[in-house]
Amino acid sequence: MKAPRIHVDAALAPGVDLILPEAAARHVAAVLRLREGAPLTLFDGRGQEATAELVEVTRKRVVVRIATLADGRGESPLAVHLGQAISKGERMDYAIQKAAELGVAAITPLYTEHGDVRLKGERAAKKLAHWQGVVASACEQCGRATLPKVHAPRPLSEWLADRDEALRLVLHPATESAWRNAQGVTSAALLIGSEGGLSAAEVARASDAGFTPLTLGPRILRTETAPVVALTLLQHHFGDL
Repeated sequence: MKAPRIHVDAALAPGVDLILPEAAARHVAAVLRLREGAPLTLFDGRGQEATAELVEVTRKRVVVRIATLADGRGESPLAVHLGQAISKGERMDYAIQKAAELGVAAITPLYTEHGDVRLKGERAAKKLAHWQGVVASACEQCGRATLPKVHAPRPLSEWLADRDEALRLVLHPATESAWRNAQGVTSAALLIGSEGGLSAAEVARASDAGFTPLTLGPRILRTETAPVVALTLLQHHFGDL
């Protein structure tokens, strides 16, 4: 049986006994129902991965003993920053989960003209923490040891102003481009709109910021499906798929 992978935001070192944080401990003890002697794989989200063994499992705490430490695997040579218009509920969770599985380096939820989700204050903080949890779970499943950064939601115009990636693409069904002919691409920005798509003005602003149109065929994809297809294409042409 393959050892479960658990994300722990802590310093990892061989020979150290580590008390698992509450959420990880609950998952190990109550969900996985593991007991003393069971093997685990821990990763810190910053590229380090450790083999470990459960040495204590009680109702109050779960302790693991770290055996070995090594650099993790699963990172793509292509660093993609996904700008994803915020959609409702599970659609956004799905987009973020699959983006993490497909090797994205960073994700910024975006406020766009046709998007009807606006987050403020405590609600915004809770939603950001939730999305970060979605990313951690995705990395536990797919074998990545580095968590892609989930940035706080921001307006599209602000995100566009900060882009300097070598390749910048905006999902737009009206045209095709020669982006596949690019050479030596190691960084990319990918912009995907909401259920209603990007407005003409937003597409124009993206073009002014150096974004090239990306078309995903004759069918209109849902906002949570589009990043899966687009990231797969990018990883195939410039990454590790």
